Amino acid sequence: MTTFDIVDARFVAAAHKPAELPPPIGIEIAFAGRSNVGKSSLLNRLTGRKSLARTSSTPGCTRGIMFFEARARDGLELRLVDLPGYGYAQRSKQERQLWADLIENYLLERPTLTSVVVLVDVRRGLEAEEHDLLKLLEDRGSRSRQVSPVIVATKLDRVPSSQRRAALAAIGRSGPRVIGFSTELPETTEAVWHGLRKAIA
Repeated sequence: MTTFDIVDARFVAAAHKPAELPPPIGIEIAFAGRSNVGKSSLLNRLTGRKSLARTSSTPGCTRGIMFFEARARDGLELRLVDLPGYGYAQRSKQERQLWADLIENYLLERPTLTSVVVLVDVRRGLEAEEHDLLKLLEDRGSRSRQVSPVIVATKLDRVPSSQRRAALAAIGRSGPRVIGFSTELPETTEAVWHGLRKAIA
């Protein structure tokens, strides 16, 4: 039992264009990353639900921005926002551009956006898309409300335990603090929650 135990979590809205975004209320934490990096698995672990966010063996199933509301045992209430995955070639060029425009509008204009979790595969680290996303958040902070980035390196169990600290440190050299996560390592869920609480404080 931890102070971050979620006692209630539910899907509230899906947006495929800016006009469909729900009213900005409270605190929002967005989750962004490649289509196969494990965003849905992380969201489900954070909320203690098996299928709150859709998971699939086919990458790129999130077709819009998905909003979930969560309430923790200690009283924390927030929205967890699942952004469409990027880098999946089997979607059409037009669809990928629509996703990019929708995501950029949300990231730059959403007044209640407080933090963005940037997910990376621990074995690949930060690539061009992740650096572009971090730069976008930095540019937003120069002209409107600051958004705190949190880098979560997924699939940590696939790196030998003796090499995990070095792998996380290597990713963190060029960005914010990095938190390792794996569905196979229960203690990493608590670590991510601590990082999120710090980011939205």
